[in-house]
Amino acid sequence: MNLSLMNRYAFYAFCVLFTLFSLPWLEKVWGLTLVTALLSAIGTLDLLQPRQAVRRNYPILGNLRYLIETIRPEIRQYLLENDSDPLPFSRAQRSLVYARAKNEVADKPFGTLSDVYGAGFEFIGHSIRTAPHSDPSSFRVSIGGPQCRQPYGASIFNISAMSFGSLSANAIRALNRGAKLGNFAHDTGEGSISRYHREYGGDLIWELGSGYFGCRDEQGRFDPQRFAQQAVDPQVKMIEVKLSQGAKPGHGGILPRHKITAEIAATRGVPMDQDCVSPASHGSFSTPLELLAFIAQLRELSGGKPVGFKLCLGHPWEFMAIAKAMLKTGILPDFIVIDGKEGGTGAAPLEFTNHIGVPLREGLLFVHNTLVGLHLREHIKLGASGKIVSAFDIASVLAIGADWANSARGFMFAIGCIQSQSCHTNKCPTGVATQDPLRQRALVVPDKAERVHNFHRNTLKALAEMLAAAGLSHPSELEAKHLVRRMSATEIKLFSQLHTFLAPGELLAENLQGDFYPRMWRMAQAESFEPRLT
Repeated sequence: MNLSLMNRYAFYAFCVLFTLFSLPWLEKVWGLTLVTALLSAIGTLDLLQPRQAVRRNYPILGNLRYLIETIRPEIRQYLLENDSDPLPFSRAQRSLVYARAKNEVADKPFGTLSDVYGAGFEFIGHSIRTAPHSDPSSFRVSIGGPQCRQPYGASIFNISAMSFGSLSANAIRALNRGAKLGNFAHDTGEGSISRYHREYGGDLIWELGSGYFGCRDEQGRFDPQRFAQQAVDPQVKMIEVKLSQGAKPGHGGILPRHKITAEIAATRGVPMDQDCVSPASHGSFSTPLELLAFIAQLRELSGGKPVGFKLCLGHPWEFMAIAKAMLKTGILPDFIVIDGKEGGTGAAPLEFTNHIGVPLREGLLFVHNTLVGLHLREHIKLGASGKIVSAFDIASVLAIGADWANSARGFMFAIGCIQSQSCHTNKCPTGVATQDPLRQRALVVPDKAERVHNFHRNTLKALAEMLAAAGLSHPSELEAKHLVRRMSATEIKLFSQLHTFLAPGELLAENLQGDFYPRMWRMAQAESFEPRLT
């Protein structure tokens, strides 16, 4: 037997031999014998099992590889992670949310840890003539265009879409109670409105996905009557049609029947003996014109409440097709939420997470420019969602075109999420993303609701301080000229210099100038999402 083979099997052989030779002295060494006997049994199973080569080649010791692998994320997060390593949120970002949620001081001494001379560093220019600090409670935006009869005065910072089923009942309770305390909105996610959303009466944005949960018939089609019954509830402030989401744009979803509880089935209006399917696309419309007709129908059924849609931008000509349909029909959504591909509360295939969808800023800028170029921007409000947790994050999206910002994972941190990345396993260690009654019992609703409120309030307070330093009194005054990015060690540029910003009505001109926007506009057609060949 060669030396390599002896080394691989040495520990296993030692355990077996010790067990056998210690039997005559069992009364004296029974504890150690028991341990080596158990290890010998494990080693024998390792040799006989056919699936893992490491265990067959290294009986007993090979198991250490799999043990260490299971706790690798925790070792990295707690022992090796740098404060600025984004995984996907850095320790510094999470610590900021935790501190603000707990009403602790989030100030840092001894200067910045950021590399201010590194390419990509961003900041807001300050003014020599600072402004008085504004009241953060005044940071609101009126959502509702000319076709809306019940406009909603929303906070500029709200809870992004997360469904009951993905989140636990106690997590939904805490988020909604926090929204009620802070007077801001809570998006239901596509899983419909559960009784936990209603318990504390916080403002709701009801998201309608392709499964039409909460307003579907037995075949899964949209049911106008069921929709109207819920939509007219005063707690529901806005209706949001989800075309796609940042976590997995263009990808449907399945909730297996073994995970469907009686409460989830009742909330979504689905049977418990079948998989709950969210199709990749909607069945109520298939063209831009039909989408706008659907929006008009929802607005009428809801009693004139603001109705809009959410999307992660994909093919540019498809959004421009919707814009052309707006001009053709005169039907306008009251708002559009742009979800960046960096959004991620939903588990998704790695290829979708990494390589599908447009990042938030580029998507937001494109939508904003398109609407400005068609004289539609003043009638349609824009929300932005995607990795937003700080006052600077909010300011940066407002500066390039958004009217308000949504956060999902930021509010998850506020109620105790530790970024264990086990959301899809039903084994969330903090009770946030699980349906296990014992696990979610750990999440104490009154305490976490206060933290949601604190995080919202303290973040907007920090935004008010940033605005004052820039000489501004309201978030709506932020413009691209206020945001700055370092391009290299010797060059910085304002965002107004970095990006193209269309002039009002520019896309309506007879002789369009430029390459990208005119080309996309010519490819778009109101009657179809398919591009027109030019």
